[in-house]
Amino acid sequence: MSDVTAEPRAWLARAGRAGERDGFALEHGFAGGGFHEAADLSGASTREAIHELVKKGFPDATEGKINNFTGQLWALRSRIAVGDLVVLPLKTTSQIAIGRVIGPYQYRDDPDPTRRHVVPVEWLVTDVPRTAIHQDLLYSLGAFMTICEIKRNDGAWRLAQVVASGADPGARMETLQDDEATEADAATTSSGLDLERASLDRIQSYIAERFAGHGLARIVGAVLEAEGFECQVVDPGPDGGIDVYAGRGPLGLDSPRLIVQVKSSPTPVDAKVVRELHGVLSTHGADQALLVAWGGVNKVAKQELRNQFFKVRVWSADDLLEAVMRTYPSLEEDLRAELPLKQIWALVEEAE
Repeated sequence: MSDVTAEPRAWLARAGRAGERDGFALEHGFAGGGFHEAADLSGASTREAIHELVKKGFPDATEGKINNFTGQLWALRSRIAVGDLVVLPLKTTSQIAIGRVIGPYQYRDDPDPTRRHVVPVEWLVTDVPRTAIHQDLLYSLGAFMTICEIKRNDGAWRLAQVVASGADPGARMETLQDDEATEADAATTSSGLDLERASLDRIQSYIAERFAGHGLARIVGAVLEAEGFECQVVDPGPDGGIDVYAGRGPLGLDSPRLIVQVKSSPTPVDAKVVRELHGVLSTHGADQALLVAWGGVNKVAKQELRNQFFKVRVWSADDLLEAVMRTYPSLEEDLRAELPLKQIWALVEEAE
């Protein structure tokens, strides 16, 4: 069995309930934040000392909440080490950023109190699509807590491989532990899990398995038809880069006329694809283009898209799934049978 104890650990570090600190974290090279009610932790060298600071900062909190916040801030203050990996699920892009810790805990003098408790990070990748990571690891990334260690299923090593290759290879057999949690075990602590995100990830995994390649174009065509377009989904085979033609009116000849390219790969699309799609707009007599990029787009492609703002739009996996759920009752019965979904209600749990 390989020695995994010497390997750097990996930590989940969120940037706000709605990703309000996403841009700050990536631009300035920090992870952490939040817990602004708690004072500077620099002089708190023990967990007990941090517990006292949390009690002072949250005088009306329950003991359970105080213990929870103490554990998270103790990790940020003393457990996260230089060289460890930090994972930031980006709410603003539905992608994942992974970085390496390059310094100890800092308490910043920032006018925004939610940006004070941090560790400095060198962000290694900032556009990893969630579709590039296996479901079991995504489940670990779905923890509701702001800060927690990712330990299950060889998570730290796998995240390092994602940085190196862009893909999750899965857990190494020799590292799987006899007591690893199952989904049934995790369900007993569902209050610590972002159920909405976990559910979306599971649906995306199902679509990736059942509708790979041309099947994804079928879903896109069905969604556009449900939204009032007349569509022609191109048969599998050479298509000149176009997978769906869509237009308004009884024959689909009226504006806006769309051409749609569907990329089902879990890797981000590059700028070349964006430029080529824009280049064939006039050739097909279309007004606008839609790029469905299951793995999202990379940083250079995002810059290219800014230049095509009024001509090209992108749907990531999250965007397509949102469109599916928006139009689901209007989709054809056969497609709904292939993609069985049910809307449920869940209590919104409080999380720091």
